[in-house]
Amino acid sequence: MSSSVLYDLPGPRGRRRNLIIGVLASLAIVGLIAWVIYRFNATGQFEQRRWVQFEYQAVQTELLNGLLATLKAAGIATVLALLFGAVFAAGRLSDHRILRVPSSAVVELFRAIPLLILIFFGYYVPLQYGWSISNLWALVVGLTLYNGSVLAEIFRAGVNAVPRGQTEAAYAIGLRKGQVLRMILLPQAIRSMLPAIVSQLVVLLKDTALGFIITYPELLTVGKTIGGRLAFGFPYVPAYLVVAAMYIGICGLLSACAWWLQRRLTRVRTTAAKPIPLNDVGRQV
Repeated sequence: MSSSVLYDLPGPRGRRRNLIIGVLASLAIVGLIAWVIYRFNATGQFEQRRWVQFEYQAVQTELLNGLLATLKAAGIATVLALLFGAVFAAGRLSDHRILRVPSSAVVELFRAIPLLILIFFGYYVPLQYGWSISNLWALVVGLTLYNGSVLAEIFRAGVNAVPRGQTEAAYAIGLRKGQVLRMILLPQAIRSMLPAIVSQLVVLLKDTALGFIITYPELLTVGKTIGGRLAFGFPYVPAYLVVAAMYIGICGLLSACAWWLQRRLTRVRTTAAKPIPLNDVGRQV
């Protein structure tokens, strides 16, 4: 019989109570969604003129270009943030104080600064000195510094979470620290770090929406432009609903890919055990 050391399994009354709470919570959520739909309908958000422009190829092209701009910024920032996180996580794990202290200071600094301020710094500070920087790279700089510092902490925590005996055993067979980190710790840590890494990358993807502050033509900026057209009755709500659906689809796809990758990494390959044939006297054949 299976049991849990963390909590007692609920009895009949507990299961009945949990079922009632679950049903009531589901009804509350359904009621809230129904109320929102009712209010949208009462304010004319489902009128045909507010939605008809999405049938035009030009509007669809605008949305596609905004999506590609979002994916471009997110893709570049993802690669740079992972590199930033790996480098500074290695610095924080170093035995040398000259590397560990500056790395810790950089990570803690950029984790403490709001992302929006980093984007403003990336865009306006170069302009003060007459340097030319595109709004794409200003957005990428902010996303890289903030998310890279968070990823550095995720990498460091994941490596430190590996049982200490693994490190001691690796040193006992003569491996150097770099080899221990690369061959022993990282392959084990990546399995535990993967959910947190994917969650942070989803946050990075959604944070590209802050690019509208510096007029980067990402998906939210395009949605705002589409919603501000007087000829269609200022369809802000329909435009933002379409944009939200696109964000949900992208993040869902990313989460599904991460789930598939995690299953492949954690899958244990088992082979069927075959009995060893013995002769009449009990010896192995």
